[in-house]
Amino acid sequence: MTPLALAWRATRQYRARAVLAVVGVAVIGALLFDMLLLSRGLLVSFGRLLSAEGFDIRIVATQGFARIGIPESAALVEAVRRMPGVADTAAIAVEAGDAGVGAAHGHVTLIGRSRASASPWRIVRGADLVDSAPGAGCEAVVDGRFPSQFHADVGGSVRVLGLPGGASALPPIDCRIVGVADFGFSASGERTVAMTMDALQRALGTTHGADAQVILIASAAGADPNAIVRAVGRLRPDVRAYSNAEVVEQFNRNGFAYFRQISTVLSTLTTVFAFLLVATLLTVSVNQRLGEIAALRAVGIARHRIAAMLFWESALLVGGGALAAVPLGAALAVGLDRLLRQMPGLPDGLHFFVFERRALVVHLLVFGVTAAASAAYPAWLAARLPIAETLRREVVG
Repeated sequence: MTPLALAWRATRQYRARAVLAVVGVAVIGALLFDMLLLSRGLLVSFGRLLSAEGFDIRIVATQGFARIGIPESAALVEAVRRMPGVADTAAIAVEAGDAGVGAAHGHVTLIGRSRASASPWRIVRGADLVDSAPGAGCEAVVDGRFPSQFHADVGGSVRVLGLPGGASALPPIDCRIVGVADFGFSASGERTVAMTMDALQRALGTTHGADAQVILIASAAGADPNAIVRAVGRLRPDVRAYSNAEVVEQFNRNGFAYFRQISTVLSTLTTVFAFLLVATLLTVSVNQRLGEIAALRAVGIARHRIAAMLFWESALLVGGGALAAVPLGAALAVGLDRLLRQMPGLPDGLHFFVFERRALVVHLLVFGVTAAASAAYPAWLAARLPIAETLRREVVG
């Protein structure tokens, strides 16, 4: 018989031990798989949110990514729009505000967008903002939960008032809702109303254009985003331009280090637990089957085939548990992700657990190494077993 056939026969013969090993490895493996998803989940999710906006470069004030106005942002937008390799540019201003529809009203986040071909949000139904002449009627795009809270949908109207300082005595402006959109970076408890930059200026009651907190750039096909970033730096040294890749890398170094560290620690612990479980069960099994192994050796089965049998037995136990751990871990990740995403202020589109093929490959590789390591000591015991003495002890015993 082949070593694999011998291992399969031993696994079937000791069903209780096999089931215990597979269930134990599956539970431990599910935790390991979740830790692998957690280690890069936020980073991958954050990168996808940035890519979904349709812009691959962003300009912010040098103070960082906080909502700080960019001085002379309108002039900078026009200068960037004329740069080689730039396909589209949009200036975005974010202010606190108040919205009301009939008797319903509440605080909202107001977003102003300059003239652009596209917007950094995804239209779910209705239409997007259309650039119009200054002073024209106000059009608004709201988030998906706005209609249910304010009882106003596409085609309805909403009263909007900017509250940059926390209060205002100015009258609100009336805006027609033209679309409902998915704002990727909006928090679950946040209501959002987007409008043109001119409409936001009127809602704020200012006579000068609102300074944008971020300027988004979409590079043309074949253009190098890094070259555009360097050109912006030469044009305006007082601001900072980042490509999406640079933003993700910066947050990877600073913002998500905690989750990466805790994932590494827990992954190591779960791997050690899986190794101890399978190694202990195999060692106990070998000690219980010394007579059987000695008999196999006595009838001419070589040491390396006995060792191979134990390695195959470990592979069957660990492999079965590792495969069962994937759907179990995926189900657990869904529940944990839903629980963690209830934290206040977290963007709706951000997830802690994100499936990656890389995580699955690492998961299988880790358990492949665990299977080999778990069988090493039992195989060594079986290989050095004295045949005659063991058989004599089995007969006498």
